[in-house]
Amino acid sequence: MTQESRMARDPRTTPEPRDDRTAEAPLREKVALVAGATRGAGRGIAVELGAAGATVYVTGRTTRSRRSEYDRAETIEDTADLVTAAGGRGIAVPTDHLEQDQVKALVDRIAAEQDGLDVLVNDIWGGEHLFGWDQPVWEHDLDKGLRLHRLAVETHAITSHFALPLLLRGPGGLHVEVTDGTADYNGVNYRNSFFYDLAKNSVLRMAFSLGHELGPRGATAVALTPGWMRSEIMLDAFGVTEENWRDALTDQPHFAISETPHYVGRAVAALAADPDVARFNGTSQSSGGLAQVYGFTDLDGSRPDAWRYLVEVQDTGKPADVTGYR
Repeated sequence: MTQESRMARDPRTTPEPRDDRTAEAPLREKVALVAGATRGAGRGIAVELGAAGATVYVTGRTTRSRRSEYDRAETIEDTADLVTAAGGRGIAVPTDHLEQDQVKALVDRIAAEQDGLDVLVNDIWGGEHLFGWDQPVWEHDLDKGLRLHRLAVETHAITSHFALPLLLRGPGGLHVEVTDGTADYNGVNYRNSFFYDLAKNSVLRMAFSLGHELGPRGATAVALTPGWMRSEIMLDAFGVTEENWRDALTDQPHFAISETPHYVGRAVAALAADPDVARFNGTSQSSGGLAQVYGFTDLDGSRPDAWRYLVEVQDTGKPADVTGYR
């Protein structure tokens, strides 16, 4: 807008002109770091932040030239390309978040290339093959259990330590701790094994603690869980793809409440675009719960509310029926 047009417009009677680019891409001027974005929730979050226009740094250990211990095909370069294709700018930075020097170098690079950091997402996990279901701690492989905790908890602490000062350089920063389960659900339910339960509840507590540390400094910390997510690994476990995922319902009918990784991604994008996001500081949220607040949907147009479904249907032994839950 020119100086002349500013002077000619009467602010009492003339509305501000609408910036369509901003309306369509509310995070166009924002910079995000999604730590642990190779696949699953991290990839879905990175892509949806890109769809909202953000510049997104994506990290992980699997690249096109090197695989992590997961030994899977998904790479951070693929995630970065998906971010860019969605409308943002994806930047892949290979990072092992257990290595402090690598995390510091990552944050230093972002600081050098950008004005700051607006969104930090801690989605580092890497523990799918490290825990035994319903296996008591005295029977569980100790080395695997401790490795799980290093990957799922220590990495989050290291990343927060180095990245949060950059987030706090500007007002209104958002920090998201991705976990499995809400505080309410995990508070009364045993989650799979001693090590898994402790890891996921530790991440919930991180968001609570960081809410106390970030809130007075003008930033917001939130714990966020997807529902039953159709990640690449989950689809493989059921022997299905995203195109035919309903074939898994024969063996696991409650899988009908499942959601794509884009759903939790849209939850993060909605939080990042909300000028009143501080109302959620220090709280535990779910993709399904935030969909009711912000009105976004999953890719199929539905709004699955997995955690309410688990409490009211699955955990009570009722037959699978998602009516009213998606």
